[in-house]
Amino acid sequence: MNKIVKKEVLANNIKRFQVEAPLVARKALPGQFVVLRVDEDGERIPLTIAGTDSQAGTISIIFQEVGTSTMKLGLLQEGESIANLAGPLGKPVEIQHFGQVCIVAGGVGAAFVFWMAQSFKAKNNRLVTILGARSQNLLVLEDELRAISDLFLLTTDDGTRGEKGLVTQPLERLLKKGEKIDYVLTAGPIPMMKNVAKITAFHRIKTIASLNPIMVDGTGMCGCCRVTVGGRVRFACVDGPDFDAHQVDFDELLRRNSLYRQYEEISKQRFHECRLKKIT
Repeated sequence: MNKIVKKEVLANNIKRFQVEAPLVARKALPGQFVVLRVDEDGERIPLTIAGTDSQAGTISIIFQEVGTSTMKLGLLQEGESIANLAGPLGKPVEIQHFGQVCIVAGGVGAAFVFWMAQSFKAKNNRLVTILGARSQNLLVLEDELRAISDLFLLTTDDGTRGEKGLVTQPLERLLKKGEKIDYVLTAGPIPMMKNVAKITAFHRIKTIASLNPIMVDGTGMCGCCRVTVGGRVRFACVDGPDFDAHQVDFDELLRRNSLYRQYEEISKQRFHECRLKKIT
């Protein structure tokens, strides 16, 4: 059992938990993740580690309530416990001094990159952050990312905050102006990462995409998280989750992530019906 020490609402249906996990907090590195089950009957879901406090023995996880498991997780309160949690899993991202690092994140993708962004800054990189979301009520970690960035650019699809448009627009503008970017890290919706990769490939900039495919066991045994990178099958849970964005088959990843959408909707409907029965 892993107790929830602190619970915060960051945006619409997006929450941050500080969770007791002393062994994970002691070993985890930026880019790694945990797999957890909300209760004994729950499915296993992967969540990126958004930071650790080794002295307190806690880790930070940020999630959006999009399916049954994340909605159940979001109902837990401070002092309650998650049934079980395993980690740290996956390979940590390469953190070193590159020069100028650009973080391009969309929506809850900000949670994937936040700890990595902090670590790049700690290595004396100049940090450019481009953060976007569909609307202002889905923006997360804006203040935290702005505080560590040398240049911070904000977009929303509907123009409710920052520049109206996509994160790729300020990225292209910077590069056309001759801004020298040495390394790009991107996380968020698959089409967004695909378009970021297209832009940076043209400019020959090293780019890493933090992927979030369907995952079950987190050990490479189930094969659910397989992705094609450079024409080879890789497993995000043990080979990633961060890969060379110019080598990722994003179209295949998008198809695979959509395979079980109809079953996810059925599960959500049943979850809501059960909750209504309990309330009435």
